[in-house]
Amino acid sequence: MRAYATAAERSAGLKRALAPLDRFLAASGRVRFHQYTRYMIYSFTALEAVLLVIWLLSTRETAGLWAQVTVLVAGGSHTVLNGLLSRAALAHYTGTSGRPDLLLCVFTVGTLGALAVVGGLVGTGALPEEGTLVMVYFPIFFAGPVALALTVRQATALAAVPAAAAVAGTVAVGQPLLPFLLAVVAGAGFFGFTFRCSGWTLRVVDELDATRETQARLAVAEERLRFGRDLHDVLGRNLSVIALKSELAVQLAQRGSPAAVDQMTEVQRIARSSQQEMRAVVRGYREADLQAELAGARGVLTAAGIDCRIDAADGAGPGVNTAGTGAGGAAPELSEPVRSALGWVVREGTTNVLRHADAAHCTIRLHAPGGDRVVLLMENDGARDTRPGAGDGSGLDGLRERLAEVGGTLTSARPGNGSFRLTAEVPVRGGE
Repeated sequence: MRAYATAAERSAGLKRALAPLDRFLAASGRVRFHQYTRYMIYSFTALEAVLLVIWLLSTRETAGLWAQVTVLVAGGSHTVLNGLLSRAALAHYTGTSGRPDLLLCVFTVGTLGALAVVGGLVGTGALPEEGTLVMVYFPIFFAGPVALALTVRQATALAAVPAAAAVAGTVAVGQPLLPFLLAVVAGAGFFGFTFRCSGWTLRVVDELDATRETQARLAVAEERLRFGRDLHDVLGRNLSVIALKSELAVQLAQRGSPAAVDQMTEVQRIARSSQQEMRAVVRGYREADLQAELAGARGVLTAAGIDCRIDAADGAGPGVNTAGTGAGGAAPELSEPVRSALGWVVREGTTNVLRHADAAHCTIRLHAPGGDRVVLLMENDGARDTRPGAGDGSGLDGLRERLAEVGGTLTSARPGNGSFRLTAEVPVRGGE
């Protein structure tokens, strides 16, 4: 019993340890890219601390203890300020906060102060001449966060200040100019370029994500406008005729003409006709047609930047023949209730792809493996939530109810690699 409890505790501990990784994998592609880029920038700050520790260990026999402690305090302070400014500058560059002017000033003063401390220790002999290597670290790591906090021209001018101070300090203690100058310029240029490109990439990813959401909203807005235009075309003319005939009936009634009754009878007929036409429009909007929904799915997904592929049973591609004869391997003729139910599957599946996935590809396949049943399969990549049963929300429950009315079934699955698969199977003549 104790062994079993221990195994259970170990399993629970492993799950807790892997929880951050699970959250990372379950996040959207944009969030994962943000996290990766941020950790890469923060790793450069950690690199400065690692190099400083390596240098201190390499000089433990040639430098005094108090000199090493002084360098450790100066370098450690510079590393902490570097990390703080890197985070604040990245937030400023991506537009989520203002420019960290105070922190930038403190970091600049701290860098110059660290250079002065190390240069003074080397000049007085408390540190060996190899201490000038630490003086190269400071301006190199200084250039990275500064490149995010300022414009390119401003960052170049500011980064040149500690670089010039470091080179002047190394020359003052008798070190050759050219090697240190090349090291500072190359290192500062590399870190400045890397930080700037990383921040620019994050902004591009954010803009692409915002554009994708805007395209999806525009597609929905366009559909609403279409519905509004249909209602206007159907009711606008009839309502104008009703208004005119009503006014005419009023005038005829005031004159005592029996023709007023005929006009009001015509108004009644037009009103009933308008009511029927309006119901037809609303019914067409509420009842999905498979062919129209397949075309709409391709248009909406393509507008959202998703590669949409639609395959028919006979390999005809996007032109799925849902009203064919069933001969020659073509898709069999489907009853109207089945076409409507499958159209709802396509509509709801497309909505799920737009709302709950960061998909790059989506495949819709319609085929009739046995001739008497038709299968509609929708599969996309980039599913955000990898928990078992995720995605089985009220929308899919409603689809199951609709398919059950025509004798069909709906299943959802996650085959792996962040993909999501929706499968609807319905009798070809269901609902008749």
